[in-house]
Amino acid sequence: MRVILQKYGGSSVADAEKIQRVAERVAQTRATGSQVVVVVSAMGDTTDELLALARKVTADPHRRELDMLLTAGERISMALLGMALHARGVDAVSFTGSQSGIITDGAHTSARIVEVRPVRILEALERGKVVIVAGYQGVSREKEVTTLGRGGSDTTAVALAAALEAEVCEICSDVDGVYTADPRIVQGSKRLSELSHEEMQELALAGAKVLNAQAVEFARDRGITIHARSTFTQGPGTRVQRAATRELRISGVALDAEILVVRGPDRSVLDVLQRHGAWPRECWDAHAIVPLENVHGLPALLAELRSVAAVEEGLAQVSVVGTGIGSSKEPLDRALRALGIEPRHVLVAPLRIAFLVARESAKDCVRKLHAEFVERS
Repeated sequence: MRVILQKYGGSSVADAEKIQRVAERVAQTRATGSQVVVVVSAMGDTTDELLALARKVTADPHRRELDMLLTAGERISMALLGMALHARGVDAVSFTGSQSGIITDGAHTSARIVEVRPVRILEALERGKVVIVAGYQGVSREKEVTTLGRGGSDTTAVALAAALEAEVCEICSDVDGVYTADPRIVQGSKRLSELSHEEMQELALAGAKVLNAQAVEFARDRGITIHARSTFTQGPGTRVQRAATRELRISGVALDAEILVVRGPDRSVLDVLQRHGAWPRECWDAHAIVPLENVHGLPALLAELRSVAAVEEGLAQVSVVGTGIGSSKEPLDRALRALGIEPRHVLVAPLRIAFLVARESAKDCVRKLHAEFVERS
């Protein structure tokens, strides 16, 4: 029997009614004769609420204990979905990340999957059960509970799809695919029918929130096709898969407003960042770009960083992503003319041109770049 893996994000399981609708969708998939594995995120804003609770206790939560707290969110989702499936006569079983064999390194709040041992999942599938897995979490080789960072449920899903040799990995959310820009910022954004793994990974690294960058990297390395689609509406969605090299084609414009820029990332700076789970995403011209999405004690991080380095706040990263965009000067010239302002820093890479700009002007920059590269192309 073929294995279909479906992942449902927090907005898809935000309340009891939506969990019932997801259960119906899963039951319909199981009725086609396929084996089904479902990965779930925490309900709605549960993770944010748990983080807020932790910060009421301390401004700098201990990262191990934070992982113990945050993994509760996905356990709630998986148990409720299991109940909803049983109520429909569908035999199902839910597993935590550790029960599912998701083995990670020991980096609390930002762990990476190093191995998947899906022994219990395979046994349950053999018995005809639908398997529900708590996303975003795993266990280190030291038997410590870990979390994978923001968007980590995507990584759980892709890693399991590879381990189970699933036919496809469906990432289901409240949007019907990947767009050329965030529709909340750019009204004229367009849904993309397909993307290469490389294009999608660049968009994710640049701040697009539809898919997690680590998940796309996992999919690329293992040849897994990702199908990003809506949970509750019919439609083709966006397929992310291996693709042949093409001439210049713009995939989209992305914004990452939640960053710090740290000058001179020497060893002492990197030691500070590592202690706070704030490893740089990349370095530009002796500046480290540090994403804040997995930083849970920002005041403490800033205080320690400023003792060893210069820190720039209030900046955002705006990127144009596309195959071959960094292969000549012409796209960079077009982008600078469209922006109409002098960016603080510029990065040119094979698949991306990126700018650091003032955070308050970033959304306007996204609209200008989208008009230049997508709407006029």
